Amino acid sequence: MTTDAGEQEPTLTIDELAARTGVTVRTVRFYGTKGLLPPPEIGPRRVGHYGREHLARLALIEELQHQGMTLAAIERYLSRLPADLSAQDLALHRAVVASWAPDAVESVSRAELGRRAGRPLAEEDVDRLVAMDVVERTEDGYRVDLGLLRLGVELLDVPLAEESVLAAREVLLEHSRAAAHELSRLFRGEVGQRDARAVKALSAHMQPLIVQALLTTFQRSLREELREWLPDTSATGTLPDPSATGT
Repeated sequence: MTTDAGEQEPTLTIDELAARTGVTVRTVRFYGTKGLLPPPEIGPRRVGHYGREHLARLALIEELQHQGMTLAAIERYLSRLPADLSAQDLALHRAVVASWAPDAVESVSRAELGRRAGRPLAEEDVDRLVAMDVVERTEDGYRVDLGLLRLGVELLDVPLAEESVLAAREVLLEHSRAAAHELSRLFRGEVGQRDARAVKALSAHMQPLIVQALLTTFQRSLREELREWLPDTSATGTLPDPSATGT
């Protein structure tokens, strides 16, 4: 399976998709019958093959469930999305949903850490999560922010050194804090003369708009950077898959 940009898509059987996402095969089939997942591409021997969009949709469904949405609400949410959204677009939707998750730092055992990760974790995986400051070892287990854990587990499959991940994290923290400070200063004058309830209502209304604006502007800026860095990069702003070039 290939994308429009010529990238090689991962082709997963239903068993591999279930193992990769931490759900059961029965759940994958159920989501398919409910229309939450598009049908697989049928290959030789009538075997269904799943790709990046299926992985991204399952991750979005998981995040919506984590936010407490019922299956009916998830169906309504997904039905409003364009049917041809790319994996990158779905990941952005998931990022918006995840941004409303409260901080949830918990102490867990080694077995619970693997269960929460949604996949088996080898010791080297745990070591990398610790090095990325996603997981902290304690005397009787681990402390982990469940929101960061989902991101960290996905980073395990990205061929970047821990130092690069940590440096990227610092860049994002620095600039996001600066943006939050400047936006707060900008709006402070607007709400200074209002009562507390009005300020709270305005904040609740503006916060999702600001998050969406930040994601959209960052995505477009990243696309421009990638076009200058890699002329062959597609308009979706995705990096070429190294497996497609044999590197």
